[in-house]
Amino acid sequence: MMRPGKGVIGLRLLEVTTDGVRDDNPDGHPPGAYVAGGRRIESGRLRSVRKSVAASGRAGIGVLLAAAALVATRAGVALAADAPARSRMHFADTVSGRPFSKDPAVVRFQDRYWLYYSLPPYEGKPTRGWSIGVAVSENLLDWRKIGELRNTGEAERNGFCAPGAIVLGGKVHLFYQTYGNDRRDAICHAWSEDGLHFTRNPTNPIFRPTGDWNCGRAIDADAIEHEGRLLLYWSTRDPAFKVQMQGVAAAPLESDFGRDAWTQLNLDGPILKPELPWEGRCIEAAAMARHGGRLYMFYAGSYNVEPQQIGVAVSDDGVRFTRLFDEPFLPNGPPGSWNSSESGHPYLFQDDDGRDYLFYQGNNDRGRTWYLSMVPIAWKQGKPIVGSLEEKGPGE
Repeated sequence: MMRPGKGVIGLRLLEVTTDGVRDDNPDGHPPGAYVAGGRRIESGRLRSVRKSVAASGRAGIGVLLAAAALVATRAGVALAADAPARSRMHFADTVSGRPFSKDPAVVRFQDRYWLYYSLPPYEGKPTRGWSIGVAVSENLLDWRKIGELRNTGEAERNGFCAPGAIVLGGKVHLFYQTYGNDRRDAICHAWSEDGLHFTRNPTNPIFRPTGDWNCGRAIDADAIEHEGRLLLYWSTRDPAFKVQMQGVAAAPLESDFGRDAWTQLNLDGPILKPELPWEGRCIEAAAMARHGGRLYMFYAGSYNVEPQQIGVAVSDDGVRFTRLFDEPFLPNGPPGSWNSSESGHPYLFQDDDGRDYLFYQGNNDRGRTWYLSMVPIAWKQGKPIVGSLEEKGPGE
C-alpha cells in the first residue's frame, strides 16, 4: 500500500478507467482521446503513464491521476477553472440536516491527518451558536468525523469557529474566532495533546487589533513559525464595518500565546486590503505557507458567494506583501460545477514529506450548503501552480 502523500492524490478532473483517463466525450473527441478542461491531450503523452498503471494495477490509479493533471498543466489547461467534475475530496458534515462545513484547517498529528472546520448551529445542539467539528483521515481524501468542540467559557458563549491549526511541541494548537459578537469578535487559543480534547487559554480572547484604521474586530486566524516567533494572521474591518482587510501579530515561540504575549505588527494600516476588481470589498482568511525562504499568503477575495475566490501574495518579512497574480489563483467553478458559487476560505497544508495541499470551501447554491475540498500545490519559479504532483514531491 502506498504511504499517504506518495503518489495517491491527484486532481479528479478526468474520469478514470483501468486503461486510461477520458471524459464523457461531449465534444466528439476521437475514441481513446484524453481530455482535460475540454481540451484534448494527445494519447502519446500519457503512454508511459499507462504502462506504469498496467504494471501497478489499481494502486497505479493515483499515479495516473497525478500524471494526467501534470500533463494537462503543462499543456496549458486551466484545470481548476475549467473542470466541472466534482473534486475527489468532497466533504461536508450533515449533523445540521444539510451538508455544511466551512473554514478548513488541516494538520498531521500522531500519524494521521486532522481536519478542523466550522460547524453551524443545529437543532438539538447542546451549546449555542457555531462550533468546530473534527475529522480524521489516512490519505487527505476520505474523512471521518470523530467529534465536535463545545462552547467553553464566557468568550465562546455565543459561538466560535474558523480555526487555524498548527502543531507545536507535540500539541495541536488552535487559533480561532469568537462568533456572534459583531465588532467585539476576537481571536482565541486552545491546545490539545490528543487532537480532540482541547484546553482553552485562560486569557481568551487572546487578541484583537488596535488602530483607528480598523473596527477592533479580529476573525479568521492562521499561524506560522517565522524567525523564532509565531506569526498570527487575522482579518478585520474598517471603522464603517464595510471593508475586510488583513493584519498580523507576533508572539515568542516559547510563550503561552496568552493575551500579553502578542505584539501587533501593523499598527498603521492593513498588510493587505482589497484593490483588484475580483477582490470586491474583502480580503480575509490568510492561509500561510513557507517556500524557498519566503512566506506566501493564500487569501480569500470578496465576501462569500459574490463569488469568493483565492489569491496569493508573497513576503520576505511576513508583514509587507506583494500579490503574485492580478486574477484569482483558484477561481470559482463554471456553471454546473460543485463550486460555481465559490472557491473560498483557503488553508495551505504542508505535509511532512514536502508536499503541499490547498484546502478550501465551496458550493453551487449560493451558500445553502458548504463543502470542503482540496487541490495539490506545486511550485515553479517561486510561484504556486495547481494540480501537479511528481513522484518525489512538488519541488521546483
